[in-house]
Amino acid sequence: MRNEKKLLVKEIEKHLDKSSYVFFTDFRGVTVSDVANLRQKLRPENGEFHVVKKSLLKKATEVKSLPMPEGGFEGQIALVVGGKNPSGIAKLLKEFHKNSKGEKLAMRGGLLDSKLLSEQDVNMLSELPGMDILRAQFLALLNTPATKLVRTMNAVPQGMLNVLQAKARL
Repeated sequence: MRNEKKLLVKEIEKHLDKSSYVFFTDFRGVTVSDVANLRQKLRPENGEFHVVKKSLLKKATEVKSLPMPEGGFEGQIALVVGGKNPSGIAKLLKEFHKNSKGEKLAMRGGLLDSKLLSEQDVNMLSELPGMDILRAQFLALLNTPATKLVRTMNAVPQGMLNVLQAKARL
């Protein structure tokens, strides 16, 4: 392999190391302004969009011992990596695809914690709430039994107080 290709493979390996996930999208029909717009939307999530050559991606995944779909990918492929919120990035990609009337950036799958994801898996991931919402729901779940216990313990004195207040009004 030529030195230029080795450098490109190393660069792809660095991209693969940036997060615990990688999403693969179809790059056909995407214009420069589309890419700039997408990168601007990915920036708050610390996401990155990179167009790569399939043969070099295959080499980089072999070096990193990452699984790839059998038969590879059709068409032009781009990677989306970075950030700590894979569901948020997947939502952005799905929204971009939907806003382009289904013509641009079709999902081709991905990797999450070195496990291969299908297009359907990535779409399901995009429907999950974000980490902040999941944390809030979990905390609310933990808080519910304590709240109910306090209300139950408070019910007896409150009932007694209501009886005494009713008696005082008479």
